[in-house]
Parts: sequence; structure tokens; C-alpha cells
Amino acid sequence: MSAYSQEIREAIRTVPNWPEPGVMFRDIMPLLQRRDIFRKLIDSFVHRYQNMQLDAVAAIDARGFILGAPLAYELGLSLVPVRKKGKLPFDTVTQEYDLEYGSASIELHTDAFAAGDRVLVMDDLIATGGTMLAACELVRQLQAEVVEVSAIIDLPDLGGSDKLRAAGFDVYAVCEFDGH
Repeated sequence: MSAYSQEIREAIRTVPNWPEPGVMFRDIMPLLQRRDIFRKLIDSFVHRYQNMQLDAVAAIDARGFILGAPLAYELGLSLVPVRKKGKLPFDTVTQEYDLEYGSASIELHTDAFAAGDRVLVMDDLIATGGTMLAACELVRQLQAEVVEVSAIIDLPDLGGSDKLRAAGFDVYAVCEFDGH
């Protein structure tokens, strides 16, 4: 783990038993509030992706927007918000995915990418992988290529990063936490 990664990991607050008993919630708000650490976080993503010949960052609603916007700006890429169903005003493609109790849907505008665009899919954390997998499927539906999926935090115990790799996607996270 790099020095940046360790500083970033240490800035993440763990809130036990939230939103329900037994859950260890990984809160990125303290990281965002510390401008020095937030800068190191965005810089670490910039350094990773500056030579990957990307066209766009697909940032997942809502915390993915916090990361995707400054990264897209710094790299001169387009920013494509992946939104919850019903939030986009134009023609959309929709992908449903499973949650622990039920399901949800996310959408992209049909003109979000050109065929062959190279896309980074980004969110704040990888837990069970459902949202990331759904976002990757939307990118593929629009005939663009997912170069990598990226997050601040991976929770490998929940199996999401393994699911993403099994589906053929490269996965990058700045840091990992064991336990939920």
C-alpha cells in the first residue's frame, strides 16, 4: 500500500452498526473534508489514469460524482453520470440489478458514449458489486468499452470485486477494509 493509500484509508471513518446492527459503515466524508487528503485522493486517480487513453468517466449516482467530476476535468475527459431510474430527462437505457432486499435500476442517456469509447466506471466503494456490474452493462449496451472499474474502497469480504473480475472487468481500489 502506498503512503497516499495509507493516508486516505486512515481518513475514512468507520461507523459501527449503521445503518443497521452488524454493519461497519465506511464513511468517506472526513476524507472529503480534509482538502489535503482529498487532493491526494484525486491525484492518485489522475496518476493512475493519465496514460490509459480514456474518453469518459462514467460516475455512479451519487458519491461517484464526487470523484468522477474532478478526475474527468483533470484528464480532459467527458463526465457521464450514471443515474438512478427516472432522473435523466432524455432517452435512456436502463439496467436493473439486485439489492440485498429487492432490486433497483440505473440509467444512462442513449447518447452518452460513441461506439468504441474507452470508459472508466467509478464509484466510492465496491461492496456486493451489483451497481458497478449494472453500470458496466449499460456502458456495453452503448457499445463502449469498460477499461476499468474504480473506487476509493473495496470491501472484498462482500465479494463484489471478485464478481466484477469474474465478469471480465479490471478492478482498482485505493484501499480495502475487511468486514462489513
